Amino acid sequence: MRSPKIQNGTPARRMADTPGLPGGGRDARLDMFRGLALVMIFINHVPGTVYENFTSRNFGFSDAAEAFVFMSGMAAGLAYSGRFDTAPVWPAIARVWARARQLYFVHLVITLISLGIFAFAAQQFGIVEALSKNNIPPLFQNPLGAMIGLPLLTHQLGYLNILPLYAVLLVATPGLILIGRRWPKRLLVGAILVWMMAGTFRLNFPNYPTSGGWFFNPLSWQLIFVVGLLAGMAMKRGERLVPKRPALVAAAAAITLFILLWVKLDWLGAAGREVLGFLSRMGLPFYITWFDKTFLALPRLGHALVLFYLMSSLGFVAQFAQSRMAAPLRLLGRNGLAVFATGTVLSMALQAVKLAVPRDPLTDGMMLGGGLLLLYGMAYALSRTAELSRSPRAARTSTTTPSIEGGTR
Repeated sequence: MRSPKIQNGTPARRMADTPGLPGGGRDARLDMFRGLALVMIFINHVPGTVYENFTSRNFGFSDAAEAFVFMSGMAAGLAYSGRFDTAPVWPAIARVWARARQLYFVHLVITLISLGIFAFAAQQFGIVEALSKNNIPPLFQNPLGAMIGLPLLTHQLGYLNILPLYAVLLVATPGLILIGRRWPKRLLVGAILVWMMAGTFRLNFPNYPTSGGWFFNPLSWQLIFVVGLLAGMAMKRGERLVPKRPALVAAAAAITLFILLWVKLDWLGAAGREVLGFLSRMGLPFYITWFDKTFLALPRLGHALVLFYLMSSLGFVAQFAQSRMAAPLRLLGRNGLAVFATGTVLSMALQAVKLAVPRDPLTDGMMLGGGLLLLYGMAYALSRTAELSRSPRAARTSTTTPSIEGGTR
């Protein structure tokens, strides 16, 4: 395969169509969209409010979960793939697994805090209904089994099941990167085959002590993660995974608009579902003809990938991502794990509160708005703390480190 032409030390395909990654820096679009996904996840994790009608799941087949996993793969490709270019590779592998270990312990902590929130609501305020939701009943029906299942990740509370998926995918990431560096097309084909096998044979990670499998099936969701990983690895090289072509952009825009109309126009949605039902009766499997989330059915997967391609190809999106208006979202996105974990705990607390207070748009708005302000304040504090901790270290380094001309500054 011919390598890209080099001009002034950088690949000729470095993007005007991938702005926001200057000099190896951060892509503003990735931070912005990750922040937006976190906002929508927070709102959706407090069900029953009028505001969940305005999140992305109401405008297409996919929702913020697909965006979260895709961008997690992209971030992994950007952050870790370059470390595998030099030997030995073990330090690079250890770095990825350290992140997976961090996700695992964060998941256990927010699970424990959430259980404490629901127990407190029941004990102190009589909100016992909180203990009958979110897959909590098995802790009373089979406490020993549930206590085994929680650390094994085979028992996950409702709304707390995406970090286990992310941690498992990160454990596999070093192998995926090593394959993707040499055989990216083979990696993509392999991921598609695993996705198809998972859907065809209903393969999934097991639950315990309850029956069934993981809500986010890693064998299915690995496909969108791998696509994100390959996209991030391409961005790291200053390239695009899928070329920006006017015809492709137009097709992506048309498909996105059609799916929006499908969701919003009852007659079109009914006709579309009838077509899918006919295909199902003709023998096509469910993961091709329906909208199953656990197995990441094709309509959800296809909509997400088309939408991601469209958003990555529109110049005004890149410009807006770098604007002042998008700064709060970028700030949330840069502190993704802390925002997600804290937002999850807040959403569990708000779920308990909503069981005790009347459903009212103003009350819901105040609760959600207050939660988002708290998340923004935390992200700002974390960013400022990181900046202040770097400044003295940078000043000390500049007085002792040899300059490129030699000597010391």
